[in-house]
Amino acid sequence: MIRQHNLGSAVLVATLLVGAMLTSPALAQKCHPEGSFKGWLESFKRDAAAAGISRQATAAGLRGIRFDPAIVRKDRSQGVFSQTFLKFSDRMVAQYRLDQGRGNLKKFKSMFGGIEDQFGVPGPVLCSFWGLETDFGANVGNGPTLNSLATLAYDCRRPDLFREQLLAALKIIDRGDLKPSEMRGPWAGELGQLQFLPMHYVEFGVDADRDGRVNLLKSSPDALASAAKYMAHLGWRRGEPWLREVTVPRKLPWEQADIAIKHPHSQWIEWGVEAAHGDALPRDNLPASLLLPMGRNGPAFLAYENFDVYLEWNGSLVYSTTAAYFATRLAGAPRVGRGRSAVDALGAAQTKQLQRALSKRGYDVGKIDGIIGRQTRAAVRDVQLKLGLPADSYPTAGLLSKLR
Repeated sequence: MIRQHNLGSAVLVATLLVGAMLTSPALAQKCHPEGSFKGWLESFKRDAAAAGISRQATAAGLRGIRFDPAIVRKDRSQGVFSQTFLKFSDRMVAQYRLDQGRGNLKKFKSMFGGIEDQFGVPGPVLCSFWGLETDFGANVGNGPTLNSLATLAYDCRRPDLFREQLLAALKIIDRGDLKPSEMRGPWAGELGQLQFLPMHYVEFGVDADRDGRVNLLKSSPDALASAAKYMAHLGWRRGEPWLREVTVPRKLPWEQADIAIKHPHSQWIEWGVEAAHGDALPRDNLPASLLLPMGRNGPAFLAYENFDVYLEWNGSLVYSTTAAYFATRLAGAPRVGRGRSAVDALGAAQTKQLQRALSKRGYDVGKIDGIIGRQTRAAVRDVQLKLGLPADSYPTAGLLSKLR
């Protein structure tokens, strides 16, 4: 599954700064006692044997593997999630995806119903991920997965993470789910119609079509049931909402608008938050966060505990909000509103300047990447409070000017 592509904001990367500009085996040797990629590969084969993977599966999976500098360059140049929510969601929740998603929900109604009965995850939620990840299985990627995983496992940015993924890929081969030639996907090593990392494939794969193997590339029932099993593992709450569009008043204790802060419906109603499109919020104790993906003047949502599962699936707030919004559209919600007024959004270069300014003031914003993630938003919120500004966690050009 996409993780900024992939894993950037969902995984702690203690080795991020080590060898940050590595693009060749010669440079990579600086952080590998094995020396060359060939030496590392021989060492890895011994690790695979110690993990109980057969020699046949290891030999088949690693035959012809080489270090690919192009994969490392792609890993260093991710930027899709620097877009604003509206720009990203307008592009990703396109009409053709809505039409195809609704068609699939109708066509496979029985399958989606069976999966929800078993795992508690509704069809629109699964179908939205299916559409965003691979256009409902049409675009699963065609790169050599095993080569990508070996390259990223040897590279010094996240070697431990991808070493485990490569071992899991060999386990998939060993248990007969996929042949090495079938393991094709995006550059970061994901597999299948829901873009599972190999470790998730091994742990959460479901043989839903009962053909004797888990095939997340060719079998939509396997892929969708596996996604539901994974989401249930992450804490999906059966029968509860995930996201709901709301409108907000001009005055609000904006510091409460934080994905980590939850209040019951009754409290949000008291503060003047209302359901969008003429609906009514129930005056009950269901906890929710006020999510303002573009600040107090942009679109607004109540995000429920199930939204936390989206952030586990993908740590990018822009992606997760878009996926959850897409699911509400497939469930019948109208198009999201544009907010109260035009939003003074920062570009990627300006966001990097903001992150550097915040870092100099002692804030941990994570990677200086031009992406307004949770750490950057938390730092912005704190600065806004100190400056006496509405603390909606969303940076503007005015705030950047003050920080300069």
